Order: sequence, then structure tokens, then C-alpha cells
Amino acid sequence: RFGVAAVAPDRLGRRGRRSVVPPEDRPTALDAGGTNAIGRMLGLLGDEWNLLILQQALMGAGRYSEFMSRLPISNSVLSKRLRMLVDQGLLTPDYATTARSRSLWPALLSIWEWERVWVAEHDQRLPAMRHAQCGELFSPVLRCAVCTAPVGGDDLEFAVGPSGQWSRSAHSATTRRRSESDATVRQAGLFPQTMAVLGNRWAAALLVAAFLGAGRFTDFQTQLAVPPSLLTERLQTFCDIGVLTAVPAGRSERSAYRLSPKGRALAGVLVTALQWAHRWFVAPDGPAIVLGHRGCAAPLTGELACDRCGNRLSGAQVDVTAVEAAGIP
Repeated sequence: RFGVAAVAPDRLGRRGRRSVVPPEDRPTALDAGGTNAIGRMLGLLGDEWNLLILQQALMGAGRYSEFMSRLPISNSVLSKRLRMLVDQGLLTPDYATTARSRSLWPALLSIWEWERVWVAEHDQRLPAMRHAQCGELFSPVLRCAVCTAPVGGDDLEFAVGPSGQWSRSAHSATTRRRSESDATVRQAGLFPQTMAVLGNRWAAALLVAAFLGAGRFTDFQTQLAVPPSLLTERLQTFCDIGVLTAVPAGRSERSAYRLSPKGRALAGVLVTALQWAHRWFVAPDGPAIVLGHRGCAAPLTGELACDRCGNRLSGAQVDVTAVEAAGIP
């Protein structure tokens, strides 16, 4: 299975006495004025190997040898990533999942689906997913938990929250140096273009700013305070992979930038990742981003549903199915 259902943090011990909640199952209180939830999220999810290790853990891997056999990863890289995931409370010292990592399944499922549908650069087509409850191959649908209506990119309202300064969105993780070749990473993975939009803080900030309504070069530069040369590079990358579309302007003006259908399809990834970040990394002054649903004018709590039966999904109900075995052309 792709994941397992989240475990409630409060547990009853023997004889009905409440047991102590492990530290990794409690939210992390962030320092006032320090790195916000977005920064902490990017430090963990802005790395292909972290995503792949967590994906395999949620699919049942629990031994060092199992990760080695399932991923084309070196011992040194695997050891480093496992130590970091243990330190950050996503795995226990014996590499079991925690409530923190189990609750990541909506974000991982959304990333998987976006790459499967929108990215053609995979050496092999990504496997399909089967909903164990209804038995059908399915696609996850982001919907509002209040009104249960599907939520697309145009249905979202984004607002900068109290801790949402971009200067606080820089993650504290050391810049990683990839020892594996690009071919090895493509072989391993599932997320080549996800890293283009989550792999560093400026890319992720640009994506959020686009959903916030920024469209012109000056809009992005004013909101993000990003160096012009770096902003130009990021905007070009987003256009190259089809997340943004450049709209030609007059001679004296720069092009405007709009989210493409592929870019708007990232709504599920963005919402589930932000919800996970705000659940587990709590700033004393409030969230970094506030989400709303235009359809019912309520604060948005997103959930994933099966597009076949309409029921709400849980990670334990998702099976990964080989495309060939499923008979999909």
C-alpha cells in the first residue's frame, strides 16, 4: 500500500492509562521570528531522496537493506538521509514510520499523480494507483472538506499569513551535493519536475506567489525580494517545463506570466504540502500561508477523494499497480 492511515496522537496504555506521546508525534514549536513552516517543509521535501525514502517507508520498507534493494542509492547517501529523517521525527531510530511521516501520504500521492499525468520525462511510465475500497484504478481529487466540492487552482484563495515573510522561508538544511549521476536519479525516481518547483526556496516561493496572483516580473520581485538574475532564471525554468506561460507585452514592458493548466494542477501538491507543514511546524505568530475556498467562502481544509467512487481516501487504501499489469496502454 502507498501509505497507512494516520494514527491518533493520544494513545491509551495498559489499564486505560494514557501513554506518553512520543516526541516525533508531537508538532514542533518554531522559534519566534525564525524559519517558518514553509522553510521547514522545503528542508525535508525539497530533496528527491527524502521523498523516495519516505515513499518506500510508507509502502512497507523498514530495514536498511530494504531501502538499499528498492532504491539505486549509495550507502553514504542513504545513511545520511536516514539520520536526517530520524532527527526530524519522520522515522523512528529503527526506521519505522511515525505519525509525522504517515500524515505525508496526501502530499506524496499528489506529487505522484502530478508527475504521472503531466511529466513525460520518466524512463518508464509511472504505475497507476488502485483504490482498495472500490477496486478501481483512480486519480486523487482535491476537494474541500467543508462542502466536498472539487478544488482546482482557480478555486483557491491564498493569503500571506503572519509568519509568511519570504526571508523566513529559507530552509536550514545544508545545500546537498548529488553524488549520483542524473541518470541514476531518473532511474530512482518519480519526481524530476517536482524538484524544479520544490527543490529550493525561491522556486517554491515563486510558485506560491503565482497562486497569490503575481503575474509580472515586478510583482514577483517586489513580493519575494529575489535578485533579478535569479528571478529571470527561475521564471525561464518554469516556462521551460510548462508550469508558467509567458504572455508577450509591449516593447517597453516585460512579459507577463500566468499559471498554465499544468501549473494550476499543482494545487493539490501545494495544498497538501502546506497543510502538512502547518500541522507539524507551528510558528507562535501563526501560519505562513492562509488558504481559502472560493466555492463556499470558507477556510480551506483540503482532502483527497477517489475520482471513481467519490469516497475520501486514506493512505492504507491506495495500492500501486504496474501499468502493464493493469492493461493500460
